[in-house]
Amino acid sequence: MTVQLNHTIVAAHDKQASARFLADILGLEVGPQYGPFIPVEIPNGVTLDFMEAPGDITPQHYAFLVSEDDFDTIFGRIEKRGLTHWADPFHRQRGEINHNDGGRGTYFDDPNGHNLEILTRPYGSGG
Repeated sequence: MTVQLNHTIVAAHDKQASARFLADILGLEVGPQYGPFIPVEIPNGVTLDFMEAPGDITPQHYAFLVSEDDFDTIFGRIEKRGLTHWADPFHRQRGEINHNDGGRGTYFDDPNGHNLEILTRPYGSGG
């Protein structure tokens, strides 16, 4: 049996701005609107479909596995924008990068409070 995540919906107050934020940080493209969604396709084929949601948004966590070189590039964009970042998902280690499993990782928030993460080694992979 083959099971793959195809897409997920990301709640946003401004779907276009939120999709553009993620795409710009990760160096991806924003796709054309499809129904109520603004998609950002990740290179492994998973699409994040941004949809406007009224009221409070419950923050979700989205983690992106990237190469060492891509980490440097993306982290440079985070710093250039002056975004606060943390080494941990609980936002206790401000301004730091973690080195879990021999890689690097950091967390930062999107405009809706979603907890975004970039990491170079999957958790539990050793190192």
